[in-house]
Amino acid sequence: MTWGISTALFIELHVALSIVGIAAGLVVLYGMIGGHAYRGWTHLFLATTVLTSVTGFPLPPFGMDPPRVLGIVSLLLLAVALVGFYLRHLEGAWRLAFVVSGLAALYLNAFVAVVQSFQKLPTLQSLAPTQTEPPFIAAQLLLLVAFVALGIVAARNFRTHPVRG
Repeated sequence: MTWGISTALFIELHVALSIVGIAAGLVVLYGMIGGHAYRGWTHLFLATTVLTSVTGFPLPPFGMDPPRVLGIVSLLLLAVALVGFYLRHLEGAWRLAFVVSGLAALYLNAFVAVVQSFQKLPTLQSLAPTQTEPPFIAAQLLLLVAFVALGIVAARNFRTHPVRG
């Protein structure tokens, strides 16, 4: 049992939150590249990504490990994004802070999705059983390069009016 829910169901909830967070984050990224703030999608992205990080902590194995460190880093990034979006309304430097912190949190979620894919999907697992093989490294490097490139474009293009409400 995890938080009064069977651990298997809790893991499914955690994964579902992660998938929704990644999908919503990609829509938010698309909007930023086009110079727009999609408020509804941003609410969904921030909520599900925070919940993804929070629900990762009670999952086994317990103790401080790389997934929990990523969870802490993600929550710190999301705190900046939340302040920038909800309290500072993307005004001034908070617009760039929101773009950078939000995309960094989205990247970490996608990074973990790639790790999990190589651990759980038989075809990918056979390509990189220890996650030190070239296919795994190439996938993670490609993901990083894509996020950096898209992040630069988003930071340049995201120039909408301050968001209120």
